[in-house]
Amino acid sequence: MAMAKIIPTFLLRLIALGATVSATVVMVTSHDSTTVLNLKFVAKYTNSPTFKYFALANAVASGYGLTTIFLPCKTSLWRLLLVLDLVILCLLNSSISAALAIGYVGKKGNTHAGWLPICGEVPNFCDHVNWALISGFVAAVVYFLLVLYSLHNIVNLLAGGKG
Repeated sequence: MAMAKIIPTFLLRLIALGATVSATVVMVTSHDSTTVLNLKFVAKYTNSPTFKYFALANAVASGYGLTTIFLPCKTSLWRLLLVLDLVILCLLNSSISAALAIGYVGKKGNTHAGWLPICGEVPNFCDHVNWALISGFVAAVVYFLLVLYSLHNIVNLLAGGKG
């Protein structure tokens, strides 16, 4: 692979790694507590299976990103990397969608189900979750760009261009 194709891929993978690691760390460290009528309520990511899934999906993507950064550039696994990038993209998208839905309920509540919004009571927790979701979304966009860049390189290779 030419150096002109290695540098953008490496930079995109580095950005994706940073985004997934930060999403994982911010989500895992999200906690806040409040006292209502002398009862203490603690909000943390482990209270919701959706937030656990989000943290785990980003941790898996972080491990994958760390592994792919150290692969040799002249590896013949580029086709497999395209498929794995797509799998990681799907994993990140599903975890972001699920966590975003729960975050919305936490922020706005659901009057039909009788669920009250909690972000007014535990704003630090909600801020952490928001930043983790933003970071996870950045990672998903970067993985999408990686997939598009890999597909572009494959199409050029199949069309007779230089690999």
